[in-house]
Amino acid sequence: MPKITGPFVAIVTPFDAQEDVDYAELARQVDRQARAGNGVFCAGTNGEFFALSFEEKVEAARVCVEAAAGRVPVLAHIGEVSTKQTIRLGQAVQALGVKAVSVVTPSFIACSQDELVAYYTAVADALTVPVYLYNIPARTGNTITPETAARLASHPNIIGIKDSAGSQESLDGYLAIARARDDFDVLVGPDHLILYGLKNGAAGCISGLGNIAPLTLNAIWRAFSAGDAAEAEKQQAHYGELRKELYAHGFPPTMVKRALSIAMPAVGRSRGPAIVSDETHAKVAIVSKKFVEAVG
Repeated sequence: MPKITGPFVAIVTPFDAQEDVDYAELARQVDRQARAGNGVFCAGTNGEFFALSFEEKVEAARVCVEAAAGRVPVLAHIGEVSTKQTIRLGQAVQALGVKAVSVVTPSFIACSQDELVAYYTAVADALTVPVYLYNIPARTGNTITPETAARLASHPNIIGIKDSAGSQESLDGYLAIARARDDFDVLVGPDHLILYGLKNGAAGCISGLGNIAPLTLNAIWRAFSAGDAAEAEKQQAHYGELRKELYAHGFPPTMVKRALSIAMPAVGRSRGPAIVSDETHAKVAIVSKKFVEAVG
């Protein structure tokens, strides 16, 4: 299959006032990203996968693929706590037309590296759609070491890793693997490391802040691809300013959702138990007014 490259947005999952998924608004958000030129990553961390049911995750993937209508690729997150449930979700989602799936490490269970290898091998063996590993140890408690990623890179159906550990050191370990082989890619998760990752061999990124600033995200990619280093640095700096101002106020996915919903009320708020105080809402509103980008 062709290599998957470029900017992806970890798209929010809109909810109505009763906290039911608003699939019509989800389709509108996908269209907004497609018009900006960004791919879509559905039911990930910024999509509140931890608060969605099995059926909602499958339907979200279906809606995203249909709304994208082939204009941009759609990736889906399928990671669950158990191997069986992850495979079940992956088999349901792969039939919908997603280009690949990402699988976060299990949470709550403290996994050894051998257990992670067994987990990912079983999932990749069971699916026909390509698989990305997904490393976000601050949320799951489990880390995919570079050595483990290198072992898993030899699996014919594991095509890369989404690294959201948040550090340059973590990213560097996976980038070294990607540079050593042409069948394993890195997708950058941390918004402040997008340009750094691209400069050092990443194939693309999956960004939460792209919900707020889709044009800036795409501009980083376009400038880098065109060899315009100064413009790429300028756009990354703007992105970094957004990250600093917004994430100072709380849990990043909740802050992204709230900032976007202030500008686009139909997006709704995060599912409980996530709460934003009136004081924090007022601060986020200032950031929202300054950074949320309309796509013409």
